[in-house]
Amino acid sequence: MKAARVFRLSMAHPGDLSALARLIESGTVAAADVVAIIGKTEGNGGVNDFTRGYFTQTLMGLLSRHLGKPPEQLVREIPCVLSGGTEGVMSPHYHVLCISEADGSAKRHPSALAIGTAFSAPVAAEDVGRRAHVESVATAVRAAIAKAGIERPEDVHFVQVKCPCVTVARASAAIAAGKTPLTNDPNKSMAFARAAGAFGVALALGEIGPSDFDDTSLLSNFSIQSPRASISSGVEVESNEVVVLGNSPSWGGDLRIAHRPMSDALDIGGIVRVLADLGIAASPQVSAADARRIACVLVKCEPDRRGKIRGNRHTMLDDTDINAQRHIRGAVAGLVAGVIGDGRIFVSGGAEHQGPDGGGLIAVIASQQEG
Repeated sequence: MKAARVFRLSMAHPGDLSALARLIESGTVAAADVVAIIGKTEGNGGVNDFTRGYFTQTLMGLLSRHLGKPPEQLVREIPCVLSGGTEGVMSPHYHVLCISEADGSAKRHPSALAIGTAFSAPVAAEDVGRRAHVESVATAVRAAIAKAGIERPEDVHFVQVKCPCVTVARASAAIAAGKTPLTNDPNKSMAFARAAGAFGVALALGEIGPSDFDDTSLLSNFSIQSPRASISSGVEVESNEVVVLGNSPSWGGDLRIAHRPMSDALDIGGIVRVLADLGIAASPQVSAADARRIACVLVKCEPDRRGKIRGNRHTMLDDTDINAQRHIRGAVAGLVAGVIGDGRIFVSGGAEHQGPDGGGLIAVIASQQEG
């Protein structure tokens, strides 16, 4: 029987893997058990956020030394999903997701955290943000669910996807080859890639059907949503990298995941409810004892396109000094961290089709209570 373990580790800079190195050297973590990384780096979160590539390169170098495999092989086997931007109270950190054999003497729970990962084939520049991209994500998500052994779609609580985007160079190469990219603007490409990722998750989970959308639906028909999708996009990947998190009775271990929608950027109730699903009270802040049970907090958020939050105007979309995604990450991170009592939370912007307009989702992994 498999068991999932999650380690939340701080970093002093984007290439700092010293905490993981110590865990491996002490025998706490076996390098072969590491199946995925999800983390926050202190970059700008944009096209030129090279902190993500810096971290990935350092990580693969570390694991290569312990596993005897070349880094270029490991980068195609271990998803490393990084979101740039640690605005406000967010602290740079990363979650190491591990799978090992369950301790046969440990207490069994009715179900426990299950992890599945998958990679798609490389996505051609002309396919990014189009139906072919959606279907590529859906195929990879289905493969990750099967790998996790999660039998019921409702037991999937969080699907993290990292999608490639189209850089100016990739667009130029495609055009030279007679292909037509959806856009040659890298920032727009990132948004279309996130939309394709969300549609792909929705398709894989049965939230939409194949006939429910076409290419024009992306970034247009916002009634199409996947409330369990968390999509990032970047120049550092060429394939869709997928991490599926859910619960399964066939897994051991003491961790469990729950998720809730966040209706808007002020939805503190969504935070309180997801914690309550895990037997953790916030009154108003999580106690120190319960905080130690929390292994991972994952959040998606988006500035409301209607320009208002609960009827009051916001200026995030009009600010030419600070990108709207940086505004929303900082604001929502402050809200969530205030309840959790810890700044090591994964808060990612760019939530197109990933929950309600102006909202998103929150997922929490925590150890289960005895009894």
